[in-house]
Amino acid sequence: MSPPRRRLRTFHGPIGDLFPRPERRECFELLPEAVASFHEKGWVKGGRVLDGRQIEALREGLDRLRRDAHSLADELYEIDEDWRRDPERNVFHFLGAWLLEEAFHDLLWHPAVTVKAAQLLGTPRVRLWHDQVFEKPPRHPGVVTWHQDYSYWTRATPPRHVTCWIGLDDSTEENGCVHYVSGSHRWGLLPKVSLSRDMEAVLEVLTPERRAAFTPTPIVLAAGECSFHHSHTLHGSYGNRSDRPRRGVVVNFMHPETRCADGSKPLLVGVPLVPEGAVIEGEYFPILIGPRP
Repeated sequence: MSPPRRRLRTFHGPIGDLFPRPERRECFELLPEAVASFHEKGWVKGGRVLDGRQIEALREGLDRLRRDAHSLADELYEIDEDWRRDPERNVFHFLGAWLLEEAFHDLLWHPAVTVKAAQLLGTPRVRLWHDQVFEKPPRHPGVVTWHQDYSYWTRATPPRHVTCWIGLDDSTEENGCVHYVSGSHRWGLLPKVSLSRDMEAVLEVLTPERRAAFTPTPIVLAAGECSFHHSHTLHGSYGNRSDRPRRGVVVNFMHPETRCADGSKPLLVGVPLVPEGAVIEGEYFPILIGPRP
């Protein structure tokens, strides 16, 4: 039986048996050429990380969270305000599924994901920053505008973060897959933009050289496959023009020594204050084991 919803954050390890707990983690590592490609382009495909049973468990958990979203708002970190205002036009996007659903909680310790994240960050262990879930129903116009993740995360410093995007459905150009702009992780930090309003807003802040280099690559994935991207990689996704949903879960990792740059307010809604300059740690920011030292 799962622990009560509000206490999942206190369990820093898998609760159920949905994901493997192998002694050897080498079988989950990315090949050296994949790691090199990540550092060159700012993103890389990570292969299949979920099987059918795991996909179905996460879909079921997402269905429950969507159904009860309004009543659960105070238990999640955040539900996108644009979706709450106009769900027919905006993507269903929220943070904090791991706090409420066992499958999302246990996914955080899945070695097929954590091992790769640790490789890409160059550290033997990684820490959770937070999770996210995105859902685009069939024929839904909602977009995720071009943005850099770290533009929202500047209070967690230095920027040693990596994001894993995992498909719960086949992700195609037709149903609104993620697109990455290769090399944009070297463009420095761009201004923060709304995630769901003006798709092309970021283009106005790019230099002519960067606009010329703005050539997005669609990341087509099968359900259960994933991609990783650098916290400064420009990415976004268009609306769903298909008759199929496009659901994805995101895990944002950070280096275990990441510190708080501003202790004046909580880093996430409902999370205790972290003093300025202190390592971001505690029950909301668990260490997730990666490759052994």
